[in-house]
Amino acid sequence: MSRHAIHPMCKHVNISRLLFCLFLLLPCAGAQAVIIRHDKADSRYRVEESSYPQLFYMHTRFENRVCVATLIAAQWALTAAHCTRQTPLLETVSRHEHFVLTIAGKAVKSDRVVLHPQSDTGNELHDVDLALIHLTTGVENVQPAQLNRSPNEQDQIYTLLGWGFSGDGTRGLQGNDGRMRRALNRVTLAGKWLEFLFDDPRTPGSKALDLEGVPGLGDSGGPALLETDDGLVVVGITVGELEEGEAPKHQGLYGTILLYERISSHLKWIEHTIAD
Repeated sequence: MSRHAIHPMCKHVNISRLLFCLFLLLPCAGAQAVIIRHDKADSRYRVEESSYPQLFYMHTRFENRVCVATLIAAQWALTAAHCTRQTPLLETVSRHEHFVLTIAGKAVKSDRVVLHPQSDTGNELHDVDLALIHLTTGVENVQPAQLNRSPNEQDQIYTLLGWGFSGDGTRGLQGNDGRMRRALNRVTLAGKWLEFLFDDPRTPGSKALDLEGVPGLGDSGGPALLETDDGLVVVGITVGELEEGEAPKHQGLYGTILLYERISSHLKWIEHTIAD
């Protein structure tokens, strides 16, 4: 059995007798946005934040944006459970204080966090890394994202977004310019999680998309989105990067596998919670 050297930002997931390392997409000293193809212009990935007003970052650390959440109702947003613990959000609302977020350029207060009941089972294979953020007032003039209801994600192409550091598949993480980037990727496996593989376009028979990419450090909690004429649809929520081998490799390289919680599997919990 091969083993990983333990990375300070990872947790082990024991799958099929192999030890994998799941890198939570949280920064120690910086944030990272989308990692892009090495053979495509970075300008093709850049987007304006105003194009996705439903998305917002949850905290600022070392002057970088940390964790992403998505507005799914006027007073509710969806993110990863580990983001609420590793930013001041959960601690703040647990003291019955308001945590201030910025959504579509306006300050909005949060007074409550609801963690998925399986968010911390002690076994990563059983964990569901989802949390709902309740806002004290409704967000105006922003159309909330819809929730995916169809478990047909296999081989579908979705939008992935993020802020901060960027890089490319040959070098992994590089510099931070604070820009939002948008990439596309295809679901290679729809099981407990949605899995996205960062395909290397240099590989014979590669299925790499024209603007393929993956998120990275700082982008935990961000959505995989289906963009439709009727608005955005949240299909998944970023959990982390899956690594296999003798030691953790540089993050963001070609061959990286990203895991997303599958919204279609947890629709009942989300809708029940936000209906209360």
